[in-house]
Amino acid sequence: MIHQKISSIIQSRRSIYPSAFNGEMIEEDIIIQLLENANHAPSHKMTQPWRFKIFGNDSKKKLLDEIIKKKEISEIKKKKLEVSFNKSSHIICICMKRNKDLLPEWEEIAATSMAVQNIWISCVDSNIGGYWSTPKYMNQLRTFLQLHQDEICLGFFYLGMHDSKKENTTRRGNLYEKIQWFR
Repeated sequence: MIHQKISSIIQSRRSIYPSAFNGEMIEEDIIIQLLENANHAPSHKMTQPWRFKIFGNDSKKKLLDEIIKKKEISEIKKKKLEVSFNKSSHIICICMKRNKDLLPEWEEIAATSMAVQNIWISCVDSNIGGYWSTPKYMNQLRTFLQLHQDEICLGFFYLGMHDSKKENTTRRGNLYEKIQWFR
C-alpha cells in the first residue's frame, strides 16, 4: 500500500506564479534544504547531472539586466519580468551537465527534471511557491551563467513566499484515458 501522506504531498504540488509571491526572502538554509532534496533525485549511472545557479538579492538585478540586454523585449514584458524578479526571493537557474559518452541526453534531462520535482514537492505544506519558466532567451546567457562546454540551461525556477491558502484546483484529465493494460 502506498503511504497516504506521500500521495497527498504529490497531489498537492502546484505551480505558484511569481506575481503571487509576497516579496519576503527565504532563508538560505531553507534553499539549501530544497536543493539537498533535489540532490536525492534518481539518475542513471549516478551521473547526477543537475546543476543549480542561485540568484538572490543584488544578483537577481544583474541577471535581469543581462536578460534585458540580450533580448529586445517590449516595455510591457520588461515590466512583467521586473515584477517577477522583485517578488521572487530567489531565482534558480536549472542547468544540466551532459555526459555524452555515457547516456542519451533525454535521460539526463529526465533526471534533472526529477531533481526539480523534488524541489517542488518539498514546498508543499509551506508558504514557499515555485514556478519553472523556460524562456527562449535562456540560451543567450551561457557566458553570463558561466556554463561549461558540457552544460546547458533548462530554465529558471522562481522561488518565493506566498500567502495563498487556495487549494490546488487544477483538474487533471481522466487517468483511465491515459493507460492501457496488457494482461
